[in-house]
Amino acid sequence: MEREVSALCAAASRSYLTAGRFPYYYAQSKLRFDLVFLTLLRRGLIPDGARVIDLGCGQSLLAAVLLAARRQFEIGVWAKTWPPPPANLLLQGMEREEEVAQWGHLALGNDVRIEIGDVSEAVLPAADVVVLLDVLHYLEANAQLRLLQNVARALARGGQLLMREADASAGLAFHLTRIVDRFGTLSHFGQRMRLPRMTFRTAAEWTALLQTLGFRVGVEPIDGRNPFANVLLHARIGAAA
Repeated sequence: MEREVSALCAAASRSYLTAGRFPYYYAQSKLRFDLVFLTLLRRGLIPDGARVIDLGCGQSLLAAVLLAARRQFEIGVWAKTWPPPPANLLLQGMEREEEVAQWGHLALGNDVRIEIGDVSEAVLPAADVVVLLDVLHYLEANAQLRLLQNVARALARGGQLLMREADASAGLAFHLTRIVDRFGTLSHFGQRMRLPRMTFRTAAEWTALLQTLGFRVGVEPIDGRNPFANVLLHARIGAAA
């Protein structure tokens, strides 16, 4: 299976050669060390034909992985123990940083629609799957609630929210996660603007909040061994998680 996973990561990364050296090497590094994208595929969490919106999509790595996964499956380079990757997806993303969004556009072209905008203020189109990976803790509590309300309204009945956040109840692992996030934010924003205030919650608090919005929620650790406190929450609106 290691061969198939390596081939998938390489295929997804190659898409970014047209965007430049930095997007390409960033994709390589991200896919090598961050297993959340592979977790979504291994768990079969995105169905065929889904309208997928990735909020805070960055350079659209999730879309790149989903597209590459389908191509790899069709040529027979796919882990036999994994479910088939989803087909016929309608892929959309939203990213605040115009330059980063442009990398995704250069890499993936018309295979994904990327909008420039602030996810906390977005009016979302109808969707079957909404993805929020490491996004919500950059918003204040009220903005988190508004965004999740918007997501609940956008999702069709039985639609799914997939989100990764740090579990604030995880002790030292959480504190390490918070420090790494703060360092990454400082490196990214530099002196260009005021650093955003981070708002973390425990996994139980995220679950309770989502339940008040009509979601049924499952929580699990991200695949792989790492020192961080991230968890994957998969929540369905009006259906079992």
